[in-house]
Amino acid sequence: MDQPTVGIIHPGSMGAAVAACAATNSSAVLWSTNGRSPVSRARAERFGLEPVPTLRELLDRCDVVISLCPPAAAEDLAREVAGHPYTGLYVEANAINPERAVRIAGLLGPEATFVDGGVVGSPPVKGKTPTLYLSGPAAATERVEALFVGTAVRTKTLGTDIGQASALKLAYASFQKTSRVLVALAIGLAREHGVDQELIDVASRRTDSYLAEPEYIAKTAARAWRWGPELEEAADALAAVGLPPQMLRAAASTLARWNDAKDDGELTLTDALNQLAQP
Repeated sequence: MDQPTVGIIHPGSMGAAVAACAATNSSAVLWSTNGRSPVSRARAERFGLEPVPTLRELLDRCDVVISLCPPAAAEDLAREVAGHPYTGLYVEANAINPERAVRIAGLLGPEATFVDGGVVGSPPVKGKTPTLYLSGPAAATERVEALFVGTAVRTKTLGTDIGQASALKLAYASFQKTSRVLVALAIGLAREHGVDQELIDVASRRTDSYLAEPEYIAKTAARAWRWGPELEEAADALAAVGLPPQMLRAAASTLARWNDAKDDGELTLTDALNQLAQP
């Protein structure tokens, strides 16, 4: 069978790296340059993605399209795709709640084949091996799995129901990301009373405690602009099934205090804690 042509709609740090892995088993991986920043252009070039000038050309040429973008943009991108229209395989791999995944599938309509996806782990670079969880029609998820055979992206199909992959992604993210927020609050409180090192010493005597990793607070701050919206999505997912969403909404509100630290690789622990205390 001929190898498919793949399109990545949003070549961010995760999207570009995942798309580059898909290139192993595809004839080409395209991205649309229209409206994209110089940073995005440089990233796409670094990962060997093939530029096309418009989204329409990308959709006309691609058999498979992967959407990996900030959660808030997921539906707008899907509407753009639906407006062309698109009749290939659409992998909705964003950190969105299951109800939105179902809604996006409806936006694209029966002409497109829809697969729900969720990436758990770091971008597949420097030895990282994230897992792309999938749910949807069996034949379609098999096609997506085939794209990543022999690459740093692992795949696992959870079932045929749209929303299963999104639910797993948000269930994991709700714990992992909120835990990091709680670490920042705990160490921030201890620091105000001069006992932060003692708190870290206590935590270090326990197994696998995030409290023993205060250096990760700066990384959390730099990623807050992405993590906050993901936690809002997770909160919506909790509310939809009758579980209380307040803890995740509070964590998202806390992360918003770090919005100005977006992708700041030079941020120190002290800087991050100061920003947390002085919004």
